[in-house]
Amino acid sequence: MRSIWKGEVSFGLVNVPVKVYSATVDHDLHAHQVDKSDGVRVRYKKVREDNGEEVEFSDIAKAYESDDGEMVILTKEDLATLPVEQTHEIAVTEFVPADQVDPVAFDSAYFLEPASRSNRAYVLMREALESTDRLAICTFTLRNRTRLCALRVYEDVLMLQTLLWPDEIRPASLEGLDTEARVRPQEVKMAASLIETMAADFEPEKYEDDYQHQLKELIEAKAAGGEAFTVEERESSSDDDGDDEVADLLAALRASVKDRGGQVDAGADSDDDDDDDKASGSEKKPAAKQGSKSTAAKAPAKKAAAKKAAAKKTPAKKTAAKKQPAKKPAAKKSAAKKAPAKKSA
Repeated sequence: MRSIWKGEVSFGLVNVPVKVYSATVDHDLHAHQVDKSDGVRVRYKKVREDNGEEVEFSDIAKAYESDDGEMVILTKEDLATLPVEQTHEIAVTEFVPADQVDPVAFDSAYFLEPASRSNRAYVLMREALESTDRLAICTFTLRNRTRLCALRVYEDVLMLQTLLWPDEIRPASLEGLDTEARVRPQEVKMAASLIETMAADFEPEKYEDDYQHQLKELIEAKAAGGEAFTVEERESSSDDDGDDEVADLLAALRASVKDRGGQVDAGADSDDDDDDDKASGSEKKPAAKQGSKSTAAKAPAKKAAAKKAAAKKTPAKKTAAKKQPAKKPAAKKSAAKKAPAKKSA
């Protein structure tokens, strides 16, 4: 591993000579640009804008536009005269609590190695940072840029983590959150239960870059004249499906918790629904009470009316019963009149 920078970490009157190494490595498979008809490599050429003639890399310089609009050419020698390029110092400006630096600001990571015969100052700074649980905020210049960085301890090594400048981080303003959806308490409770069933210590070693593995498998299969994978047809989904997903959110959370062996409170839905109804219909409660009182007041009146109606209907039935015998004698007389007629015949 080759160092990319050499200098000193300075805080107060203490200087710690260090070498800087890149802490990360790119493992992605890199492609070459080729002509798709026959696979011949395609290369870029630096050419003049006026006549199209190719310019060698060693003859290319950087030009910057001045306030007057004039193009000023600066060579590597000109840039090396900048004072910040000559200091080779990682200047510690302050020590801040580690939790005050949001991870979104972290950029590139570099290892610092002791560059002197004695690493006593290096070890002292490492122990001091660990005991105070603070980050050292520093500035230094690397590759034509002054960088803001945080110095911290990583596996017994001092690590320099470059930070993005505040104006390089976009504001978290998204149109999709202008109007936030209402989340029910039982949904939050069920989501928290799912999180608990999936809680674990972070072990990055158990994760792999599936894309790179599959890409390599595809390359080897194509080189052998075959195919590594087949693509299954997927049903096209519209944006309207999101409403159905939201409607089934609680059911999906509950099923996920059960699938991972978690406990699901069966009465959580009804209790929380009642709470929601109470919260949403609090203004209607007084009206409901007034309605109940008026209904209770009308109840005796309805009962009295029902009794009167029953009393009127009862005599009517008795009268009908008295009239029934009157009809029977009339029937006997008519039968008696018809009988002699049959005998005479």
